[in-house]
Amino acid sequence: MTQAGRQGSPRNSSGRTSAGQQSARTQGAGGAGRGQRDFSKGGGDRPFKRPKPREEAFVDPDLNPGGGAPDQADRKGGAKPAARKPAARKPGAGKVPGTPGALKPKPRVGAGAAKAVGSRAFGSERFGQSLGPVRKPARKRGPRGAVPQSELHDADGVRLQKVMASAGVASRRVCEEMIAEGRVEVDGQVVTELGVRVDPKTAVIHVDGLRIQLDENMVYMVFNKPKGVVSTMEDPDGRPCISDFVRNHHGERLFHVGRLDVATEGLLLLTNDGELANRLTHPSYEVPKTYLVQVRGPFPQGVGAQLKAGIELEDGIASVDSFKLVDSTPGHVLIEVVLHSGKNRIVRRLFDAVGFPVLRLVRVKVGPIGLGDQRQGSIRNLGKQEVGHLLASVGL
Repeated sequence: MTQAGRQGSPRNSSGRTSAGQQSARTQGAGGAGRGQRDFSKGGGDRPFKRPKPREEAFVDPDLNPGGGAPDQADRKGGAKPAARKPAARKPGAGKVPGTPGALKPKPRVGAGAAKAVGSRAFGSERFGQSLGPVRKPARKRGPRGAVPQSELHDADGVRLQKVMASAGVASRRVCEEMIAEGRVEVDGQVVTELGVRVDPKTAVIHVDGLRIQLDENMVYMVFNKPKGVVSTMEDPDGRPCISDFVRNHHGERLFHVGRLDVATEGLLLLTNDGELANRLTHPSYEVPKTYLVQVRGPFPQGVGAQLKAGIELEDGIASVDSFKLVDSTPGHVLIEVVLHSGKNRIVRRLFDAVGFPVLRLVRVKVGPIGLGDQRQGSIRNLGKQEVGHLLASVGL
């Protein structure tokens, strides 16, 4: 077929256009000819069909209270999307946060959340464990409360916000906000004036009840003592001791807070702060200590209540503050006990008295400081927040 024939073909678009124009001219001249179909309303090869009226989809006001258009799947008869479960029906909604299976809290975002984190004392610190707020004991109101802030001012000292910022509490601007909000105490007196100067060598500063250690020479460490190590810095018999694990401290004198016998493992505090060491070991401060005790099972009921009520020992009556069964396997039982007594081998003697000799004993916590996942035989420095909690636990 020639080029002209292809152009005149009814299947060609040009042919359709010319046919439509011819039909329109025929209709304008007096209608369609005999035996011809009128396709002028459709404008193409196919006859014109009027559209069917569109059916409006029914919207149930109970299922669609917002009054919006129904979902595309609903109009086509498809499956409806599953409704979102309320928070109370989600798995783990009733569990305590932090336990296995509990819902994870949504992170706080925005400038307000950043300010709330940054305004906490040592909030930006990455070292150590976050122990939360300090529970301040009820303070006795005495003549100290009437002391004017001008008496705390030391003309030769350093501005309070600068001292706090140098100690790592927060930025200087945030420290000024803390002072203005009445969250800072100097020598037991709340300070709200930004112009107060203090002597860093003698001033005792608290932020939200958290003691700030301004002496950079003070050392606070946690030692996870293995079994077979003697709780002394030196041993004349040549047995492994604490000094074998302490490195890079240039020979400064360290105190070990309390003692653990050779067979006992776990947390041992090391410091050169003599006042803190004395208070942590003094019975009047009643610093709690947490132990994990392994004994042979089964462990009968009533023994825990007996330990809490008190056991008569050769040096007097002793008891535990709390008793909790942690785990039980065939032939062995793991128990957690908390007590504040500092008597020699007190945990072993208590369990010997009730007929269950200790197979393994590990101290996991002293006051607010916990061992966590620290590996055995290692030593780590406490963070500034941990030091503040430790000092506050004994009134420093």
